[in-house]
Amino acid sequence: MNCLIVDDNKLARTAMKQLASHVDQLQVTAECSSAMEAYNLLQKEKIDLLLLDIEMPGMSGLELTRNLGKKRPVIIFTTVNKDYAVEAFELNVADYLIKPVNPARFIQAVEKAREIIDSNLRELQVSDTEFVFIRDNGILKRIRTEDILFMEAMGDYVKLFTAQKFHAIHTTLKALEEKLPATRFMRVHRSYIVALDKIESIEDGQIIIQKNAIPVAETYKNALNSKLNLL
Repeated sequence: MNCLIVDDNKLARTAMKQLASHVDQLQVTAECSSAMEAYNLLQKEKIDLLLLDIEMPGMSGLELTRNLGKKRPVIIFTTVNKDYAVEAFELNVADYLIKPVNPARFIQAVEKAREIIDSNLRELQVSDTEFVFIRDNGILKRIRTEDILFMEAMGDYVKLFTAQKFHAIHTTLKALEEKLPATRFMRVHRSYIVALDKIESIEDGQIIIQKNAIPVAETYKNALNSKLNLL
């Protein structure tokens, strides 16, 4: 995992490099003394992690984060000012460190960033699963994964529901679960898998997808909540 240190204070950059040197598999690729310098570098170099100061002359760390948009490194803010915490986390950064940074706290933040990077890589790998082939009444049919609403186990078959119809497939729910991208589909009951982006509401322990009520088993509730963007 490579990182870029951005801070207008040379001593602060040196301190951050010292902290980073004690973390295995974390390599400081470059350092910048301004947000604009960092912005230009990021247009040319692939950086995994950005250790970013907030208060800098010219463009601030917050402004740099907004200008980078969605295709940006994972960001950990490093600052002497606690007042930006709420605004920082609204930008979905990995962590917010107050200088001088405690080594244990630094490791904790880097591990959090590492988990995000690993998760993004897994999502990238499964994003290519745009369709699956199913055997329906002896005919191989291609189904786009984005069209799948949910699946229901029915004995030796699984009913795969799309907005237009359902397909009866001679397979198991577990076999389908292993083939579909885990970032988009989740088992919520021993008999049901749902497409997370098709969930319209959750009422009285049931997921509603296009007027279909799907039960959520107690054992899956915590995992489901962790995958939903709850406010």
